[in-house]
Amino acid sequence: MTTRPRNPAPGTPAPGKLPLPELAGMKRRGDRIVMVTAYDAPSGRLADDAGVDLILVGDSAAMVMLGHDSTVPATVDEMLVLTRAVNRGARRPLVIADLPFGSYQVSDEQALETSVRFLKEAGADAVKLEGAGPMLSRVRALTGTGIPVVGHIGLTPQTATALGGFKAQGRNAARAVQLYEDAIALEAAGCFLLVLEAVPAPVAARITEALEIPTIGIGAGAECDGQVLVWHDLLGLYEGTPPRFVKQYADLAPVIRDALGRYAADVRDGAFPEPRHTYSMSDAELALFEHELAEMHR
Repeated sequence: MTTRPRNPAPGTPAPGKLPLPELAGMKRRGDRIVMVTAYDAPSGRLADDAGVDLILVGDSAAMVMLGHDSTVPATVDEMLVLTRAVNRGARRPLVIADLPFGSYQVSDEQALETSVRFLKEAGADAVKLEGAGPMLSRVRALTGTGIPVVGHIGLTPQTATALGGFKAQGRNAARAVQLYEDAIALEAAGCFLLVLEAVPAPVAARITEALEIPTIGIGAGAECDGQVLVWHDLLGLYEGTPPRFVKQYADLAPVIRDALGRYAADVRDGAFPEPRHTYSMSDAELALFEHELAEMHR
């Protein structure tokens, strides 16, 4: 087994890490940016091995990892644990931590305190927050202190109830114009990247064209500068009806279920473990062990 190097101290660039300014260069060259979510060290390592550019430690973990019905219950402490884990596995990709609901909406000061924890305690390279409007002040406060920020507009899961549920956004002209203006404002506030979720493709294309920073689409069409999918969705691990924008690249749930079923059957039938799965001891040590037990029970 190859031993992977430990993470550097906070604030020390990791060897081989994708430079953040390179993302703008990728946009200018027309190089597509690949982002996935991930929530643990093995996933971070596999995403790194596959050449993924960005890993989002998404608050979607509340649903796909922790069994909640929405992203809202995710806590800062939970997200810190997951972000640290991903960082232990990933080396080249930039690791972006989702700020969970309630950890940045109250004030600029709260947003700064939360973000500092993700950078210092979890080694995140950047943080992501949802929305524009009042959140523009949060973005300016963070970027003003040197914290890289990713914006997120369109369908914002943390406030999906206020948006009428998990539905596409910007499907009428007025709302599309608002998304366009929000995107411009988030770039002006200092975001280096913008996630567009469940936005009509023509709207996302015009936003992408207008911005100097890259856009990452999830259900926002092919004209975005990059794409992101949830780990469990693209690998077929999250049961239920996926959104229409999900492309499933593997169907691992049946494979895992079959493996667990065969393991359970082997245990119950006595077929596992076999001698090759166990450890032995010398005859002399075994005899001494039996002798000691006999002495104990005299």
